[in-house]
Amino acid sequence: MSEGVAARGSLARRLALVTALWVAVGLGLLALFVVRTDERQIETAADARLASIMDAVVAAASFDPNAGPILLRPLADPEFERPLSGHYWQLRGPADTVATSRSLWDSRLGPPLPGEEGIRARDMRGPRGELLRVLEQRVSIATRAGQVPMTVQVAVPRAALDAEIARLRQQVVLAFFVLGSGLVAVVVVLVIWGLQPLRRTREELAEVRQGRRLHMDITAPSEIAPLVGEIEALIEQNRATVERARHHVGNLAHALKTPVAVLRNAAEAEDMGAVRAQLGVLERLVAHHLRRARAGALAGSAGAECAPHALAEALATAFRRLTAGRGIRLRVGGEAAARVRADSQDVTEMLGNLMDNACKYGRHDVLVSIGAPQGGMVRIAVEDDGPGLGEGEDGAALARGVRLDEAKPGSGLGLAIVHDLAGLYGGALHLGPGQRLPGLRAEIALPGRMAGGSYDGPD
Repeated sequence: MSEGVAARGSLARRLALVTALWVAVGLGLLALFVVRTDERQIETAADARLASIMDAVVAAASFDPNAGPILLRPLADPEFERPLSGHYWQLRGPADTVATSRSLWDSRLGPPLPGEEGIRARDMRGPRGELLRVLEQRVSIATRAGQVPMTVQVAVPRAALDAEIARLRQQVVLAFFVLGSGLVAVVVVLVIWGLQPLRRTREELAEVRQGRRLHMDITAPSEIAPLVGEIEALIEQNRATVERARHHVGNLAHALKTPVAVLRNAAEAEDMGAVRAQLGVLERLVAHHLRRARAGALAGSAGAECAPHALAEALATAFRRLTAGRGIRLRVGGEAAARVRADSQDVTEMLGNLMDNACKYGRHDVLVSIGAPQGGMVRIAVEDDGPGLGEGEDGAALARGVRLDEAKPGSGLGLAIVHDLAGLYGGALHLGPGQRLPGLRAEIALPGRMAGGSYDGPD
């Protein structure tokens, strides 16, 4: 068992891993978006500074028919005068005439891209193989000879731009890593704290299993309170199962006591007829209590449902034959569509015991009525016109082995069995004066519904 549980892994570890993966993917995509956006902004700002230099070049540019493109005045930045500084300008005029900054020395920038008018930015390799950021534009220069078309190119080293972008990436990655680590750590702490009630539940359940406590006293949050409630119900059900087993043993011991004593006396007297008779009694008692044990095991089983009206009609047919000599009128009425949440054999045994008692003590009439569900409970009443119960005798009638009328045959277990079985299904047995007949009224209340409806009573 422990190996199987360990193989499934820790819930906290699973949540931490899933959270870490989600945070890594989510923050990674967000970091990529932020870096891309900032890179574009940095490049845009650099291109704007480069465009201002281009404006200065265009403002100072002119064309000499003999010398070609010229710059009337030098630029203010001395980097354009230092050879191979990486800061370059170049003018390209008609007939492929070219003028360059002193920094280009005897080198040339690459030819401009063919295309439409306007400023275009691109990267190219410089004279020393360095990467340059280049802006180029086609312009028309006004001269005394008229408008002269020219292409202006301005370049600066891209190294500073790339270094700024690299610093940005490093800072963003570091910031998002710290943020992601903090989020994962917080989630892990929250998971460990949030699962504390489950660990406490496991500890208390282990104490219940070890016998150190009877109930779980944990105050669970609303999310796991139903789970704790179901565990408590399971504990109570197991305790009730043990108690039912004790009752069965007590019932069996009480029922076997008299037949065993009679059997011993008959054996000592060598009365084989009495011995065989008592053996038959013992067989019937053992069979009866085996059925009780089965009913106790099935009580409350999921999906058990039956129609008490049909069961009562089947039992009434049998009892009419058995009581035909006494002239007992046995009637069954009420809701034929009522359904109770109980095993059919258990309901048959409960009804059989009550109808048997009613036929024993009734003078002329026995009435079985099935009520409609009220509050999720279906009430099944068995009435007779017999003497009923005296004041305060209802409690004694439900005790195991007690017979209020010794002249009538039986073991004194019938009403006690009905009471126990009804309790197993969340119901109850009530004894009282009859409502339609003057004798005893025995009423069973069991969880139920009408056919086609839904349960709203106890599970």
